[in-house]
Amino acid sequence: MTSPRIAWAVTGSGHYIGECIEYMLTLDNVDLYLSQAGEEVLKMYHIDINEIRDKVRIFRDKAASAPPVGLFYKGYYHTLVLAPTTSNTIAKCVLGIADSLVTNLYSQAGKCRVPNIVYPCDIAPEMKTTAPGGEVMVYPRKIDLEATDKIRTFEYTTVVESVDELKLAMQQRLDSLS
Repeated sequence: MTSPRIAWAVTGSGHYIGECIEYMLTLDNVDLYLSQAGEEVLKMYHIDINEIRDKVRIFRDKAASAPPVGLFYKGYYHTLVLAPTTSNTIAKCVLGIADSLVTNLYSQAGKCRVPNIVYPCDIAPEMKTTAPGGEVMVYPRKIDLEATDKIRTFEYTTVVESVDELKLAMQQRLDSLS
């Protein structure tokens, strides 16, 4: 078997998506999982999936049962990263709903005790985020912030609030493996 890899999932959030993808591409042994909305968002932010495909393997949300999640049971991944992550995906993960490729990844990683790093798009009552035209202010709803707080309590889950925190958490994870 090859050495374990990183599973990186992108949902429909544009929250610093360019910076997340740029950082992901600096890492070795990464497989990128795209939700259908994640694919749409990459296009909106002019991120070329073909350029990404040259550097990482890409799995797309095309099957109802999300077959690639079985790789967690084979020890294929040492870490799951969800970055950036929509409030919809966070809410589903908190409720235990695994009805898409990304929510299945989160569920199966947890069942296999694979640590994960989650970068939610809704982390504060008032915050800047990236939109296709540049930075904008957003005001996450109370229910979205409550879901972000709840996922912080989940086993094997590290929640980060910035790209810098994402980089630090990933480096700590990689250091713990060596």
